Amino acid sequence: RWADFNEHKANAFRLNTHTRLTRAFIMSVMSYNGAAIIAMCGHECVAIASDNRLGINQQQTTAVDFQKIFQIHPRVFLAMSGLASDMHTLKQTFEFKHKLYELRENRVMEPKTFASVVSTTLYEKRFGPYYVEPVIAGLDKQSKPYVTGMDLIGAAAPTENFVVAGNNSESLFGVCESMYKENLEPEELFEVISQCLLSGSGRDCLSGWGGTVYVITKDGVEVKSVKGRMD
Repeated sequence: RWADFNEHKANAFRLNTHTRLTRAFIMSVMSYNGAAIIAMCGHECVAIASDNRLGINQQQTTAVDFQKIFQIHPRVFLAMSGLASDMHTLKQTFEFKHKLYELRENRVMEPKTFASVVSTTLYEKRFGPYYVEPVIAGLDKQSKPYVTGMDLIGAAAPTENFVVAGNNSESLFGVCESMYKENLEPEELFEVISQCLLSGSGRDCLSGWGGTVYVITKDGVEVKSVKGRMD
């Protein structure tokens, strides 16, 4: 009986240890593919940037040119971090809703209006949510910049400086707080957001492989690629 008790105790200890280790390595589905996204306001301009890496299960790099920023119209852009399949599902949904709005109203959506559409769409699925965190950047009719981030059920957090998203948001916040200044001109804004993206994703093994930066001004959109670490 004493031997049986000791064997039972040893089995319970091994099971408990295995359970603790399993819990320690549980992966968030929001980090499954990896992402780093930043949006910043400038003087009559706004910029939005993302890394290029697509990973699987936090281990394998599947693509190094994965698109995470989508143009809704030339003055409103949407970026998403999270699960890649949900990103493209929502991209098609939002493009469809914007086209319907444009046909009905005979005008394009303002950034705040589009943000409301995104928030409502996500909240509709709150009991079985899309695993994405959207970031919206754009210019309104008066060329005033607008940026906002959201969680996966559509709770918006608009701001007048910058928004970050991704599995490495702490590092991105840190470098943005250090480098950001108000009323940056387009060229300065590109330099700042690029350095923030490279510095922040350089401290994260789940994002990287360079990035893509969109700078939106009243005169148009400029798209640039930046090179980063490739490992």
